[in-house]
Parts: sequence; C-alpha cells; structure tokens
Amino acid sequence: MTLRKTILYSIVLVSGAVVLSLEILASRILQPKFGSSVFVWGSLIAVFMAGLAAGYYLGGHLSDRFTSFIDFGLLLLLSAVLLGGLPVFSTQVCGAIFRALHTDSVERTGPLLASLALFFIPTTALGTVSPFAVRLLADDPSRLGRQVGALYALSTLGSIVGTLGTTFYLILWLQMPLAIFLLGVIQALLAFLALAYGLLGRSAK
Repeated sequence: MTLRKTILYSIVLVSGAVVLSLEILASRILQPKFGSSVFVWGSLIAVFMAGLAAGYYLGGHLSDRFTSFIDFGLLLLLSAVLLGGLPVFSTQVCGAIFRALHTDSVERTGPLLASLALFFIPTTALGTVSPFAVRLLADDPSRLGRQVGALYALSTLGSIVGTLGTTFYLILWLQMPLAIFLLGVIQALLAFLALAYGLLGRSAK
C-alpha cells in the first residue's frame, strides 16, 4: 500500500470514530437541560444524519474544485476548530433555548433546536472527509469501486470504535468539555498530517 493510500485510509478511519464519539458526547451536553429521553436521542440521530448527508454532498462538490492534499488538510482543520470550540458556548446555547421555550414544548422541541444549533455544522464538516478522500484516491479508475468501498468500510469501522470507545472509556476518563476538545485535537492532527503530505509532495515537484 502506498503512503498516499495509508494516509487517506487512516484519516477516514479516525474521522469516522470522531463522528460517533461526538454523537455520544453530544447526549451529555444536552442532558443537563433536556434529559436523556427518546426525544434527545431522536433529535441527535436526525441532526447527525442530516449533517452527514449535507457533508457528503458538499464534500463531493468541494473535491471537484479543490483537488490537493493541502485543501483537504484545511478542510480537516476547519472541522477541528468547529469541534474544539463546542465546549466554549454549548452550555449557554442550551440554556438560552431552554429559557426561550414554553414549558410544554421544552421536552420535544428543545433537544432538536439545541442539536441543530450545536452539531449540524460540525457534523457537516466531518461529513466532507470521505468524499474528499475518494477524490484524492481516484488515481486508478479500474480499482475505484473497491477503493471507495474500502474507504466507507473503514469510516464505518471507525464509527463502531468511536461509539464503543467513548461509551466504555472516554466518558469515564475525561470530563465532557475536555473529551470534546480532545476530538478537536485529533482532527487537528489529521489536518497537519494531510498538510504535511501535501507540502512535501509540492516541494518534491
């Protein structure tokens, strides 16, 4: 396996873990104001799926226009900033939504509005990773199908690892703000990996 493929596969795998880790941690962000009811989980699942769908679509368009590892690295860096910034204002956003809603509608509407406000944009940014990686990997059309399949399999495997790792370990080891900040740091490291590969490839030309 080439270095290029190894880097892309690794980024997709780890980003897949980050997505589901964020979803688990998101429930802890909403819990103080909105509890952990089926409305909280239904809202989170819907918003994360909508964000990923938007990210897949946007990532496909961006990858046709920006086709370098440096562009990919900058996109990863954006997702890192969006993730790392969540703990700064998440409590205030949840509190403002809780206070703005009528008591009868808080249980149903509150979690959905808070999920949209806090997690839709970061999840969209994370959703752009896989289609962008597909574009960078498309160097051999005869093998494109299996390469795409491998990328999405790795993304799903990462999501499984992120779900179990966060549920059984990360939540127990770290406070919620620090855990989400750690996800941002992980995305930043992936960004620097992509940027370093892109800059080294450019300097070698």
